[in-house]
Amino acid sequence: MSTQAALASTAALAAGVLDAIDALSRVVVDDLWGGLLDVLAGSTGLDVLAFPFMQRAYFAAVCVALIGPLVGSFLVHREMAMIGDTLAHSAFAGVAAGLFANAVFAVAVPPLLTALVVAAVAALLVQSLVDYAGAYRDTSLAIVLTGSFAAGSVLVTATDGGIAVGIDAYLFGSLATVTRTNTTILLVLSAVVVGVVAVAYRPLLYVTFDEIGARAAGLDVGHYNRLLAVLTAIVVVGAMQIMGVILVAAMLVIPVATTTAASGFARSVVAAIGVAQATTIAGVTVSYRFDVAAGGTIVLVGIGGFVAAKLAGRVRRRYVAERPTRASPNAASGRESAASGADESE
Repeated sequence: MSTQAALASTAALAAGVLDAIDALSRVVVDDLWGGLLDVLAGSTGLDVLAFPFMQRAYFAAVCVALIGPLVGSFLVHREMAMIGDTLAHSAFAGVAAGLFANAVFAVAVPPLLTALVVAAVAALLVQSLVDYAGAYRDTSLAIVLTGSFAAGSVLVTATDGGIAVGIDAYLFGSLATVTRTNTTILLVLSAVVVGVVAVAYRPLLYVTFDEIGARAAGLDVGHYNRLLAVLTAIVVVGAMQIMGVILVAAMLVIPVATTTAASGFARSVVAAIGVAQATTIAGVTVSYRFDVAAGGTIVLVGIGGFVAAKLAGRVRRRYVAERPTRASPNAASGRESAASGADESE
């Protein structure tokens, strides 16, 4: 088979795969999810649930709220929360590269695809700097973050501001820009993240809480560190269309921080996903109602939930601590009454 024939065959296979994914997206997003929200809109009178662009926005929010805390739980317990912010800035550079290529070379490269590639490379670069360059983790994060943002800013200005308008939606997030193509990409990314975490859950958990023990047990710790970094890049790119580059790291951290009181890692992950679902759905609804930025609204709702959870936990701990103190005077009074009764009987 000639090279040209091989390329044609590969292109045909890729087109077939894309068509299959698009057909699956139509069934899942338009028929099943859209049909469910249409029924809810008819029964509740909430017209917002019947708008196709809001149906896509809610679908994206649900996906982001699933994979964000799922990966973020490992990051927070490893004190690697800032890697999300670093990879978000790397994704910004990837979006700028995609828009730059489309504007200058007249090609049709999806910016989310270039963002995914650049963010994944940045994730591996961070881990390589830690493993091979002897750099501390926070130093590696700072180098990659500033370098990525610098590259992105150069690309944005290289076209005399021509792509600045197109990149605003990726910086701040937008409900209107969540197309069915975006939901298709997010659906695939979510399936990849959930599947990989399900398969590698135990090794990731081992490396998260006892890296030295994992090395002693023969696990390739570097491999799982890189895997976690790439999963973070996937989450960042998936969440970027709703949250925006500037705020995307919040979905990796805030729901997990809100549910730290849950006992057991698995329970805390489930609780964090539940909190994230409520946060994103409420944030998207408020964003539409008041016509404000979706990403910022979701983050503010999440922070409000975090503060409420911490205050509730403090009140509960104070109540539990004071309960024995409140009980002791009654117990002492009971003992005195019993003694007095015994004296009288004598």
